[in-house]
Amino acid sequence: MQTVAGMMSGTSMDGVDVAVLVTDGESVESFGPTFFRPYDQSERTILRQALAEARELTDRTARPGILAEAERVVTDAHGDAIETLRAANPGLTVDLVGFHGQTVIHAPDRLFTVQIGDGPALARRLGTPVVYDFRAADVAAGGEGAPFVPLYHRALVRMAGLTGDIVVANIGGVGNITRIGADGGIAAGDTGPGNAMIDDLVAKRTGAAMDEGGRLAARGAVDKLALTALMADPWFGEPLPKSLDRNAFSPAPVQLLRTEDGAATLAAFTASSMAGAIVDAGGADLIVVSGGGAHNPVILGMLAEMSGAEVKRADDLGWRGDFIEAEAFAYLAARSRAGLPLSLPETTGVAAPMTGGVLARPD
Repeated sequence: MQTVAGMMSGTSMDGVDVAVLVTDGESVESFGPTFFRPYDQSERTILRQALAEARELTDRTARPGILAEAERVVTDAHGDAIETLRAANPGLTVDLVGFHGQTVIHAPDRLFTVQIGDGPALARRLGTPVVYDFRAADVAAGGEGAPFVPLYHRALVRMAGLTGDIVVANIGGVGNITRIGADGGIAAGDTGPGNAMIDDLVAKRTGAAMDEGGRLAARGAVDKLALTALMADPWFGEPLPKSLDRNAFSPAPVQLLRTEDGAATLAAFTASSMAGAIVDAGGADLIVVSGGGAHNPVILGMLAEMSGAEVKRADDLGWRGDFIEAEAFAYLAARSRAGLPLSLPETTGVAAPMTGGVLARPD
């Protein structure tokens, strides 16, 4: 068993989550402390600019223009997060760090995915081995490179002793699910938008980072014509496993709506696309929701209605819902170090179980 700190900076770009596990990459012995380090407004601005410039990338190692500055921001923020966590827990010894970095472009259809963040520089700063660049090997082998948390979701479901058809849903910037069937089978994939489109709408209209607590959506009405236009994208007809980029869908159908109606319609877009994927995968008895979307009761209510399943927040089961993805990258770092697969044909569509991650040593 190793004490591993996992870190995640998701597509919502709100900040860096850190979570500590004691794990061998197969089972979890115990859960350690957590910490959230938010990005400030200037950092978010740089990251949003990097997303725009990354659309022109053809070399996944290149960092032209603002991308070089964005990589420094991401690496420094993750270093700050680990150092603050250590300072707050003086008895904590971290053996290994899982560093996902910040996805700036994800295009598996052309075998291309880029997560910025300097793993070797972070290892030197922390004096601790760092596993980074988790997705590249899967994408290079023809996999979708996402979602990458299903094996950890399966471990959580087993630890909790849940029975029946269970879906663990993450609603971050993008939505994704892991379905653990009553027969033990696993299915996974991205489902559509998570919070990113709502966040972008709210930021543009109000300057706020998000629709906190779904308050705007709760005051709005779903525009059925706009929702139909959003759901008409042919991507939704493709089977799992599949993945998408944060900016895969155009916000044009909601641009003329008032802010509250736009938020409600985009919440329905998130719930409808996720419910559709769950039904297509075989349905669920229970959907356990983690990520920022778990704090949006409008999305949760719509998801329950559209899927016909019971919906619970991960925190309702005693899980650390806001830190599951960070925990997952601690778990995956341990798996990478042990030479165990990080992805399966059922989770990313890769041809065979795929190891991955790159180890950076501090010396």
